[in-house]
Amino acid sequence: MKDVKEFVAGFQRFQSGAVGPDTELFDELKQGQTPRALLIGCSDSRVDPAILTDCAPGDLFVVRNVANLVPPCQTDASYHGVSAALEYAVCHLMVGHIIVLGHSQCGGINALMSGTCSNDEHSFIGRWVKIGERAKQKVLQGLPEKSPEMQQRACEQASILLSLDNLMTFPWLRQRVEEGSLALHGWYFDLQAGSLLGYCPDSGSFDPLV
Repeated sequence: MKDVKEFVAGFQRFQSGAVGPDTELFDELKQGQTPRALLIGCSDSRVDPAILTDCAPGDLFVVRNVANLVPPCQTDASYHGVSAALEYAVCHLMVGHIIVLGHSQCGGINALMSGTCSNDEHSFIGRWVKIGERAKQKVLQGLPEKSPEMQQRACEQASILLSLDNLMTFPWLRQRVEEGSLALHGWYFDLQAGSLLGYCPDSGSFDPLV
């Protein structure tokens, strides 16, 4: 109960400092949102996109899920939460950038690599992380002699690239990328080093952004 009260106290501080009647930012946000980017991040409590990027409310349209995965475009009758958010951000909010933000020590990628949940047909996690199966197989084939830790890091980064590929399976998103009105970015937050890396197509690697 103490933890919840601390959250409420935190909101009180936020309310008094940011939502007051004289705050210009929230006067603008009351009229609607115009975020500059969609960020697809992990649900991990250590990797909060707004905190990592020091963004103000209204700057980022954020989708968070286990292992920051993007599924390929599918039009079946299932529920597609990530795809719905993509459609809203790209077709209605008209964001100019999409960032897929992965990170080290990712529990979802660990479950994928270890197969922890793969044999449990009732596991939502097991079914979800299978989106990254192609990244896992690429790592196992390319780095068979490396340690599990190095393989996981490689898969964390490979799954970001897989998600970028999956983004391009959405026709209305691909159209905007080809028109030049939408840019895709792959970022990796290294928790141990406290550094942010970005994928560079020219080098084929994740290089420091800062």
